[in-house]
Amino acid sequence: MAIERVYGLHTVRALLKRAPQRVLRVYLQQGRADERAAEIETLARAAGRGVERVDAKRLQGWVGDAAHQGVLAEIEPLAPLSEDAFYSRLGETKDPLLLALDGVQDPHNLGACLRTADACGALAVVVPRDRAATLNATARKVAAGAAETTPVVTVTNLSRSLKLIREAGAWIVGADAAATQRADEIDMTGGRCLVMGAEGTGLRELTRRNCDWLVSLPSLGSVESLNVSVATGMLLYEAVRQRRAGR
Repeated sequence: MAIERVYGLHTVRALLKRAPQRVLRVYLQQGRADERAAEIETLARAAGRGVERVDAKRLQGWVGDAAHQGVLAEIEPLAPLSEDAFYSRLGETKDPLLLALDGVQDPHNLGACLRTADACGALAVVVPRDRAATLNATARKVAAGAAETTPVVTVTNLSRSLKLIREAGAWIVGADAAATQRADEIDMTGGRCLVMGAEGTGLRELTRRNCDWLVSLPSLGSVESLNVSVATGMLLYEAVRQRRAGR
């Protein structure tokens, strides 16, 4: 059986609340007796999961330089959502909201985008298989539990996937700082897939050609671009704003 290690207070707590059957064992740093650590221990014992106190050096040996916050869990990895299962779910969903990341490579950015996608009710986050961040322990920690509720779908060919998403009824909206049309000027109330480019380079040309709209975010300052996770949040919440207003 494959075992995966995840760490961080929010991530482990979310797992114990949402999928305790996947948690095999919880490790807490010796000396942690605060309220949040106590809640994790209570949740673990209530679910019949073993809890072990270990020293900080042992925890650091498992996670390296990452900030583990004194808590780590060994879990059964979540079975990935296959491309076929994703397209099937997409076809059954009315006016889906999707997020696609075109080669985002920093797992911190992947985790932050996933967390916002979950908050905005996105059906899934689509990422290419090659030259992109994977859903590792760092991304899971930043996602703060969102990895357990919003699936990350890894596709072999992002351009092909965007075409299939369009065929399923969701129009493709690409983010481009140089676009002349603003995000609030297009209708995002129906099925939409928002596509964000990689750090620094933005959307690839082939991805750009598969977009129905290219949009920018309003900028009143001097900076030329925003961090991809920040821009993702702004674009997703523009879609949520329009949907709630019934544009």
